[in-house]
Amino acid sequence: MKITSHLGLLLSLFLLFPLLTHAQLAEVRGFVYDTETGDPVPLASVYIKGTQKGTNSSFNGYYIINQLAPGSYFLKVSSVGYDTVSVRVKLEADMVITQNFYLEPSDFQLNEVEINEQLTARKTEAKVSVVKITPEKIKRIPTVGGSADFAQYIQIIPGVVFSGDQGGQLYVRGGSPIQNRVILDGMTIYNPFHSIGLFSVFDVDIIRSIDVYTGGYPSEYGGRISAVMDIQTREGNKQKLAGHAETGPFASKLLVEGPLKKFSPDEASSSFIFSGRSSYLNKTAPVLYSYADSNGLPYRFNDFYGKYSVQTPQGSKFDVFGFSFNDNVDFDVTNYQWNALGAGTKFLFLPEQTSTIMSGNFAWSDYEMIQTETDASPRSSRISGFDGGLDFSFYLGDVQFRYGADFIGFSTDFQFVNSAGRTVSQTAYTTELAGYAHLKIKRKRFILEPGLRLHYFASLSELSPEPRLMGKVFITENSRFKFATGTYAQNLLSARSDRDVVNLFYGFLSGPENIPKTFRGSDVNTRLQKATHLIGGIEVDLGDNTFLNFEGYYKWFTQMTNINRNKIFDDSPEYVDEEEYFKSDYVIEQGDAYGGDVTFEYDKDRLYIWAVYTLGWVKRTDEKIEYSPHWDRRHNANLLVSYIAGKE
Repeated sequence: MKITSHLGLLLSLFLLFPLLTHAQLAEVRGFVYDTETGDPVPLASVYIKGTQKGTNSSFNGYYIINQLAPGSYFLKVSSVGYDTVSVRVKLEADMVITQNFYLEPSDFQLNEVEINEQLTARKTEAKVSVVKITPEKIKRIPTVGGSADFAQYIQIIPGVVFSGDQGGQLYVRGGSPIQNRVILDGMTIYNPFHSIGLFSVFDVDIIRSIDVYTGGYPSEYGGRISAVMDIQTREGNKQKLAGHAETGPFASKLLVEGPLKKFSPDEASSSFIFSGRSSYLNKTAPVLYSYADSNGLPYRFNDFYGKYSVQTPQGSKFDVFGFSFNDNVDFDVTNYQWNALGAGTKFLFLPEQTSTIMSGNFAWSDYEMIQTETDASPRSSRISGFDGGLDFSFYLGDVQFRYGADFIGFSTDFQFVNSAGRTVSQTAYTTELAGYAHLKIKRKRFILEPGLRLHYFASLSELSPEPRLMGKVFITENSRFKFATGTYAQNLLSARSDRDVVNLFYGFLSGPENIPKTFRGSDVNTRLQKATHLIGGIEVDLGDNTFLNFEGYYKWFTQMTNINRNKIFDDSPEYVDEEEYFKSDYVIEQGDAYGGDVTFEYDKDRLYIWAVYTLGWVKRTDEKIEYSPHWDRRHNANLLVSYIAGKE
């Protein structure tokens, strides 16, 4: 129990940090909202008139200005598309006041002096190897089936290889799909793509934003060794009942949203949003694709998502959400289906008279897949459990200290028969606990963000210390050098071999204990899968609307566990003399993924241009051979040009 005691001590120190650093100065904080919609206004400029004190609101509209001497100040807020607002605030020693702002949309638009939100974010955040995706960007891409979808946009992100013929599997800068963590409002999603590979489970109309970390992600994320996709959904309309319906050759969908209590600056408000989508491609394919074989396109799926949100006048928020996703493929020789259910809560809270903002989440989910073949035993996999966390952010001038805890628990139930007729099965229960800390230091010439994650895998009795570091150095006013590095660990693995080219069945296994004890003559001293990332690059602003980014990356997968597709003997006394490589359920592997990419983005008025080129290598080594997996694509190039015609 020493490990859990150490984690408890670490979290206690995190909680005490704001009290230990509290100074005899005042601060003002709050949220910036759109008066008409009640939505937060991100990256608004909030500053003290006549001083150098100021900041930008965060993605959820939050701002804080501290270390202010007692006195009377004019606080001003401005944002593109809104009228400027100012208010007088009077501060006393040790005072923490909450001052929210409600901005009215402006009757006119600024032209050449427009402040680009992405440009502001690049100059104030040290995010490296991250692409922020918005619904507006997703809708810019040509659609399949008449409906914009995240699955179609993700394919043009640098370093991404997307295999639509395998159920939409996603390979990010050399990592396999099981090494990517997909998060929806704090909840882990185990399969974000439908079998046909053209659609994700996320309706674009419920998305607020998506951050795709292709490597080097900060300490708040853990449990995966390659990439993270953090998806945030929006609240429902806070002023009026609204909705729309769409239909196309592949699917139809319906969205309904509205207030249960209308938004008001002086009272708590609440709203709801519901989205449903159902496909019928298996019915329309015989007509639309009469040249297809006898199977046609036997895909069908349904996606449902609902969310209830409450917001207080002080800015605190509380959400309850739930989803049901399912998928079915029915070929002549096999039937494959999966079902996902989940529900959770999410909150944001501003305690009185402290410099801390607190947020948290708790969710439960269940994911089950079954594959039945005419000439083999059924394959099944189920993963069910909960994940949650608490996060605290404390601000002291240009320094932000973020810390928190994650707790994860899940069970896996897996049954599989390989091509040699050997059965692989597992039933396991897993608990993971983690504490993390992240420090952001912003100065005129640089931004530095060190972090540390302590991730304890209880089922394996292993603690993984994971240091992280990222930063930016301002070369000129319009160019910056950036870097990120970190170590990562996970115990979840896929029930399919990474050497398989086509395999719809994608089960989940908890980190097994019966892995080989040696790898190429060396002792294996951990049962965790581990990786180290190293990323560097230069970003250049070619004006307010044009962006150029160069990045190089190296991912060293120091240990991975893979299903042994070469198993031909049972691990039993009668085969005691056979080589372990041919009777073990699992194999140990190592790997390298390295390369670089160039990204060009232009976004102004009606014209949008996105151009990406990636050069990359992926290598894997197991006990006997070195091989290049099927997602080792040397060159990848994508070009998107979009123009909005007609009247706005």
